[in-house]
Amino acid sequence: MPQGQRRKRRRPADDYKPPPKRGTDIGEEPRPARPRRPGPPDRPPAPWGRFPLVELVVLLSIVMLVAGFLIQGSRGITLIAAGIALGSLAGLELAIREHFSGYRSHTTVLAGAPAVLILGLGFFLPPGAPRIVAFVASIVVFVGGAYLLREAFKRRSGGLGFKVR
Repeated sequence: MPQGQRRKRRRPADDYKPPPKRGTDIGEEPRPARPRRPGPPDRPPAPWGRFPLVELVVLLSIVMLVAGFLIQGSRGITLIAAGIALGSLAGLELAIREHFSGYRSHTTVLAGAPAVLILGLGFFLPPGAPRIVAFVASIVVFVGGAYLLREAFKRRSGGLGFKVR
């Protein structure tokens, strides 16, 4: 055996004692566990009950996206656009339900949805119209909506501006 290495002696199995539990000394009773905080409340129920409508819409949007990428031409582009729209609406519905029940704050997402809609409508302004108007309008809608949505969440959540989970 090379110098500096020692051979460990093995103990018989009947001599083995498990190490003491964390937070206790040898021969001392374990401390009682700290009381746990109550867990988060359940998600708010959907208006249509236990039927998994949002999950089915998300599944349909994923199928439409995959089909749109596989199909060539204008039909594929239409399927991609419809898949993105359906997935966005499903996520927006869940965000609205959770936000207004006080379960979780989705202020930024909910304020951004109408702002993006205004930007999209600004794309169709006639040629020569100042596009900065749509940009400024979307910023005003976002900031105003964010303030109102945050206040609504505060009322529903018991005064909290946001909840971290």
